[in-house]
Amino acid sequence: MKRIGKAMAILMSLTMSLFLSFVGTFTSGNFTLPGFLLSFLASTVISLLVGLVIPIRPLSDKIAEKCRLQPKTFGRRCMDALVSDLIYTPILTLLMIGLAYFMAAKHGAPIPVPFGLMFLKSLGISMIVGFILAYIFMPLYLNMLIRKYGVPVPPSDGKGGSGNADRPQ
Repeated sequence: MKRIGKAMAILMSLTMSLFLSFVGTFTSGNFTLPGFLLSFLASTVISLLVGLVIPIRPLSDKIAEKCRLQPKTFGRRCMDALVSDLIYTPILTLLMIGLAYFMAAKHGAPIPVPFGLMFLKSLGISMIVGFILAYIFMPLYLNMLIRKYGVPVPPSDGKGGSGNADRPQ
């Protein structure tokens, strides 16, 4: 259902933006409320555009099909989280580090490390946080939206999976 896909994109964008903005401004060593709010706002806009333009669900489904991963299994949840993380996190991290670097340089603040090093350090932290967020929140939001929109869920297939119960068509 397109409504579930759009709602998932919005919920995941807000969640990823909130947590990654906090982690980014906190690990910068210069946490300020205005800096956090600016980061959250910019990150939310960017992640909404990414989430509404890039079809994460179909891409994740194709990869899972090729890897023969069953729905609601540990491997499938990890793969879904990894696909989402690989799409959202590098884009958000690059743009947020670029914004922070540009703002610091514009205000004449001393920049202790080169941009590339700053980006790679932040990307490593953000990839870990992004994966954990996607692993936890994607199934929660999906189940919430399935109930909200009244999507019928087929019975379990008896093999530990549930057919496509967590994947509305």
